[in-house]
Amino acid sequence: MVTKIQKWGNSQGLRFPREVLRKASIFIGEEVDISVRNGEIIVKRAVPARSKYRLKDLVAKMPPHYKPSEEHWGRPHGKEIW
Repeated sequence: MVTKIQKWGNSQGLRFPREVLRKASIFIGEEVDISVRNGEIIVKRAVPARSKYRLKDLVAKMPPHYKPSEEHWGRPHGKEIW
């Protein structure tokens, strides 16, 4: 696919077709990380500053038969109330 770099104000811009963004799992309004390696521009989804995991992605990895249960963490220590 061929496209053009265009002037937008004092900057230059590149428009990405919807299908390209869909295949890269990048959505409108999402932050991206841009770098240059060996003369090529690389655009990747940015890792959120607060966390490198998204709840949606973690839940999607859970097996369908998973049933949550309480965990035993041992006897209370300090001023914990159980």
